[in-house]
Amino acid sequence: MEKMSASLVDAGYEVTNVDYPSHSASVEELSETILGATLARLDNKDSAAKIHFVTHSLGGILVRQYLSRHQVPQLGRVVMLAPPNQGSEVVDKLGDLKAFEWINGPSGKELGTSPESVPNKLGPVHFELGVIAGDRSINGINSRMIPGPDDGKVSVERTKVQGMKEHITLHATHPYIMKNREAIGQTVFFLGNGTFQHR
Repeated sequence: MEKMSASLVDAGYEVTNVDYPSHSASVEELSETILGATLARLDNKDSAAKIHFVTHSLGGILVRQYLSRHQVPQLGRVVMLAPPNQGSEVVDKLGDLKAFEWINGPSGKELGTSPESVPNKLGPVHFELGVIAGDRSINGINSRMIPGPDDGKVSVERTKVQGMKEHITLHATHPYIMKNREAIGQTVFFLGNGTFQHR
């Protein structure tokens, strides 16, 4: 997320770029420990007028999980890049394999498409959310498991969530969407205006 962070700094935002061991714990544990600690650090600084979130993939589910249980009084806007908001068929097909768990950890196994998966149990969002999906894949094997346009990990349709304010699709892949120039520009625009830039 370094390129995204630099662009947000250039746009006048103070940025905390949070790295976390995504394969080490469940969605709930990561949400509480990573986001809880980050927001506690921000509370110890001078009070921010607004706290925005920009996430990639699993990060969007961590934010949804955290905000389903906690109030963030200074909450601003949220932009999610390629989030599995309704899970991914790749997890349905491969989630029981040892190699999948070794690479993706407990949180990865929780991102299937069943009604009991973590993202589907979280329900609608109640914050100002813009979602950016990708429709370009460099992973043909995964894409064969996913119906409709996809980014190699998540279908465009499954990035959507009830309650979101806006949704756009860019010709970008899952692993690199956060470096995509248009995705960065649209993120900055949404945080400032509450809408994506529509041509």
